[in-house]
Amino acid sequence: MYSERPFVLSVAGFDPCGGAGILADVKTFEQHQVQGLAVMTANTLQTENQVFSVRWIAIEDVLKSIKALLDFYRIKAVKIGVVPNSNYLKSIVDVLNMSSSKPIIVWDSVLKSSSGKTFFNKKDIKNVKEILPHFDLITPNFLEFEYLKSMNILNENQKMPCNVLLKGGHRKDAEGLDILFTENEIFNIKPKAKEVFQKHGSGCVLSSAIVANLALGKTMKQACTDAKNYMENYLNSSPNLLGYHAKF
Repeated sequence: MYSERPFVLSVAGFDPCGGAGILADVKTFEQHQVQGLAVMTANTLQTENQVFSVRWIAIEDVLKSIKALLDFYRIKAVKIGVVPNSNYLKSIVDVLNMSSSKPIIVWDSVLKSSSGKTFFNKKDIKNVKEILPHFDLITPNFLEFEYLKSMNILNENQKMPCNVLLKGGHRKDAEGLDILFTENEIFNIKPKAKEVFQKHGSGCVLSSAIVANLALGKTMKQACTDAKNYMENYLNSSPNLLGYHAKF
């Protein structure tokens, strides 16, 4: 029987090799059987192991595109990826919050690429603190979490400003262990695979899988758990830095 798929939106960068950014997000959306839309925040020149250049899209053009989609589609959930600064981020969030559909908002807090290219302007990182309560979830990796903690923005020993999924891919003490901080509980999401291959854009895939699961009506815990399972399958889909998307 025909069933209409929920609309989900990725607001993120364009990666020409397809491993990260909006191309990776839309591939992930399709595998989760949600209808993927995309608005580009940056046009990058990169391969799976190096970022050569980043050209930011004017925020006015980004907002115009988002508004056009919001006016036509009832968007259930939104993933925000790479952005240059807090003002840019806040402008996107403000537009989404003004929408009648009130979509779920997830920020994949990409501060720099795995190859070392800095994206987010760290001079105004402290301003992010006032934006965080407007997110349903943020997904920092271990290094990003530690940096945000050093800037007094996040702290696992205090109440979080929003739901936080601390990704464990860069952990040395418990590699692969993700920790989900919600308003009332803390959940450990353990890896199932004993070993995995590293992948370019793995954070993009995980966050977009979470967004898709939330749009499908899953709880935050279940959305993150199922997304981790999808991610592990993606990581082990090939031994190379570019993976293959499939729902196993």
